[in-house]
Amino acid sequence: MGDAVRFGLEDLVIDLERQRVEREGVPLNVAGLSFQLLRYLLLQGNRVVGFDELIEQVWAPAVVNEETVTQRVKLLRQALGDDGRQPRYLRSVRGQGYQLCALPRLLPDEREPADAPPPGPVMPERSVPRAWWWGVGALVVVAVVLAWGYGKRNAGTAKPAVAVSRTDSLVQRAAYYAGIGQRDNNERAIDLYQRALRENPGDLEARVGLSRAYSARVCLFNFPPEWAEKAQQLAESAIRAQPELASAYAALGYAHDCRGRIDDALAGYERAVALDPGADNSRASAAYLYDRKGRLADALSANTSLQGDPSRVRYLQLQIANNLDLLGYPQAAEAHYRRSFELYPDNVFSNIAWPRYLFRHGRLSEAQAALDEAKQRGTAHADLHLLDAELARLRGDGAASARAYRDAVALRPQASLPTTLARIDAGPVDAAWARTRAGRLAEDLAGGAGYPADWLEVALLHDAAGDRAAALAALQRAVDGGYSDADYLRVSPLFRAMATEPAFVRGLDAISRHIAAERAKVPPPLLAKLTASP
Repeated sequence: MGDAVRFGLEDLVIDLERQRVEREGVPLNVAGLSFQLLRYLLLQGNRVVGFDELIEQVWAPAVVNEETVTQRVKLLRQALGDDGRQPRYLRSVRGQGYQLCALPRLLPDEREPADAPPPGPVMPERSVPRAWWWGVGALVVVAVVLAWGYGKRNAGTAKPAVAVSRTDSLVQRAAYYAGIGQRDNNERAIDLYQRALRENPGDLEARVGLSRAYSARVCLFNFPPEWAEKAQQLAESAIRAQPELASAYAALGYAHDCRGRIDDALAGYERAVALDPGADNSRASAAYLYDRKGRLADALSANTSLQGDPSRVRYLQLQIANNLDLLGYPQAAEAHYRRSFELYPDNVFSNIAWPRYLFRHGRLSEAQAALDEAKQRGTAHADLHLLDAELARLRGDGAASARAYRDAVALRPQASLPTTLARIDAGPVDAAWARTRAGRLAEDLAGGAGYPADWLEVALLHDAAGDRAAALAALQRAVDGGYSDADYLRVSPLFRAMATEPAFVRGLDAISRHIAAERAKVPPPLLAKLTASP
């Protein structure tokens, strides 16, 4: 698209940067998916665009059908005042798709650069690359707690308080859009960061911002993992240019995090905090990874020792809830989970965390009801389908579990876990396939990729291949690495076949001993404060 952001279509003026459609200076109510549909059609000129292409480019990763596209076109036409029987802007091409009625015109950008809007909220959480659902903690809070610093420059690179340059204006606006936490706005941010770097290739904030936005593509919006590699390269280039740039280390940590390299990610976050002790989001990101590694006392300490306003880390309470739950204080955790579910109905991770909590504690009918409500809210995430499949298996509904696994795979086709579970659920599993897949995953994990919880997938594959001893050994690797969610292991139907094995029981006992040791490290006044009745 280059620097061009304004198009004319008949009497319409469409501003792609501002997501604004006007007719004779009067703004029209074209927003959200309607605007994204119009944007994509504009960039295709007046060629016919098929249903499959529109679904892939506008709706993915959500799974929709042609009827969904048709209904969205109807809404767009209503907003534009267009008549489908005598279209002026957008026509249907029978059996093929849709086409603009006229070739859009590129308009000069005659506007003065606008001041950037105020900084937006911190980005919402991301999901873990492979084992997104092994316990509630894997469902919350990483991107929410990242030190992205949207809307402000690092002190070491701040420009003098004089007239804002065009590059600065682009970067500030990009940071605002990136901070909203929605896929379309993240893409807008990427466009703006790229434009800023074309104008000033040495701008470090633009490099760091683009790195974060590329990582968000992977962690939040289901893009392939190579974008996290590009993010890593950008962050490393910023560090080479300025070795003491805290925000660059935070971005590097995020890139590693999205690639599942937990130790490298933790090193990046910790370095960011060392360079900038006020980097609360980096501190909270490190806390999330402490939790994943079983360092629960460290996680709770980091989550409760922020330097600034805790409300800036929007989902901090979910992260604290997971710490408390794993440490053995489910009642205190429940209050946090329930409140987040009630307050943030539009947030995918709040919608996942509450039904997952109920499931882990054996409150299955409540978990199903909460899950159904989350779906009614429009939440589209593979974790909800994976949970739905486990609930279906517990009630003996094989058709429902198979359907839920298919939905999870459709949403995250590049992720390992949904495919593994779908194959196991379909059974019987080819033993050679399962052993090969388990060996490849184990090799990746031994090489530093992934989380301790990812060993559970290895365990399930070995068990499906008929090697119970190897399955239990993989389960022990998860426990040795810090996996601490004994409640999930007890209730999940996936581990029922292993649950009577002495080695399985020993694993649960090891988790209990570890939890007791971690609980003893937490200062009693802090525990008393966090577990007090509201």
